Amino acid sequence: MTLLSIAVEKPREIAVRILRRYGEGADYLENVLEGELSGASLTSVDRALVQELTFGIVRWQATLDWLAGQKTAGRTQKSEVRILLRLGLYQIFWLDRIPDHAAVHETVEMAKRLGRSEAGFINAILRGYLREHAETEKKLQDLKLRQPALGYSHPDWLAQRWQKRWGDERLKLLLEWNNSRPPTYARLNALKTDREKLAAQWEKEAVQFLGRQWDWFEDGLVFELKSHPPLTTLATFQQGLFYVQDPGTLLAVHSLDPQPGESILDLCAAPGGKTTLIAQRMRNHGRVVAQDISMTRLDLVRQNCARLGVSCVEAQLLPLPPPSQPTPHFDKVLVDAPCSNTGVMRRRVDLRWRIRLEEIDRLRRAQLALLVNAGRQLKKKGTLVYSTCSMEPEENSQVAQEFLRAHPGFRLEDERALLPFVEGVDGAYVARLIRTE
Repeated sequence: MTLLSIAVEKPREIAVRILRRYGEGADYLENVLEGELSGASLTSVDRALVQELTFGIVRWQATLDWLAGQKTAGRTQKSEVRILLRLGLYQIFWLDRIPDHAAVHETVEMAKRLGRSEAGFINAILRGYLREHAETEKKLQDLKLRQPALGYSHPDWLAQRWQKRWGDERLKLLLEWNNSRPPTYARLNALKTDREKLAAQWEKEAVQFLGRQWDWFEDGLVFELKSHPPLTTLATFQQGLFYVQDPGTLLAVHSLDPQPGESILDLCAAPGGKTTLIAQRMRNHGRVVAQDISMTRLDLVRQNCARLGVSCVEAQLLPLPPPSQPTPHFDKVLVDAPCSNTGVMRRRVDLRWRIRLEEIDRLRRAQLALLVNAGRQLKKKGTLVYSTCSMEPEENSQVAQEFLRAHPGFRLEDERALLPFVEGVDGAYVARLIRTE
């Protein structure tokens, strides 16, 4: 066995085990990955390779299966054989750092170690593609033009839906965005540090960073981390000097405009990114009630508050069902509603294969119920902010308009949608409503 084989064998085997467990419906891909890596003794390079293989294969699985189908007359393969074919094909056509022949050899050897009688079959398909590499690359590019959903590995119904709304060019931009690797953004915690102090500490920790700016937050608040050791090992992380958060999520808090001394309700608060930013904007002076549906989720809020030095937040279970006549005692309420998450699809790699059209209507009804509950707890002239990380109008503007039709004591002051192919951040929707009576 070559040195190269030894270097990449273990990550591949872990990746196959993760993909097998995920395919069995054990859990979300991120959770399966985290569970496997937590018990593995791997270098940072090998950990990165495991993540690259698992995320990449799930992200591109429709296109990978199309490639396999071209050599097998479209016949469906057994689960483990399908995983191994995806593994080999992904390395050949999507990864540059592993030589093609090494990728094929190790995939076939793994099939033998797993006792697969189809090792010869897998070898024939992968080596056939090695001989047709350039020709296949052209076919893959043509597939993106002829059948975008398949070429970019998305569900047909979702790609067709977006194409009708935005047209061919923007559809292509969105599909490419969903298949890109998301950067890591850090939001400075002004309760504990400032820009100059954080930058100085990051330099000592070998963190390479770049300040980023959008129009809905102040300069010096958000940084893109270009290169860094594992975040949880950093003293700056452990001390709560920053919070990992996409810039798009900051729009809801900007629209809420929390002020020191106010009383604010944050519905659906976990894991606490917006909650802790609200507290930061209030300079820890006032009252923030953070509600969610389970103690497990609320524990995440408490942990993040403790790390970031947030002391004005009270974590509470969301009452289910909500009281029919709650006391309207909050100055402002944020409803960051559960949604289809279509705006964050590049971060949630397996989401595209889990989402269903009928889920959008179910979620819309739940979102409206949360908005009604929130409105009842708001003082007169108070601010109600509704936000999602969805790009679907049924969950966004249509929910806000349905609420307004049924509650004439509110008016829409402002709304905004963030689109990845326009703003260059995760997709989001935010509406600011004012209670007039």
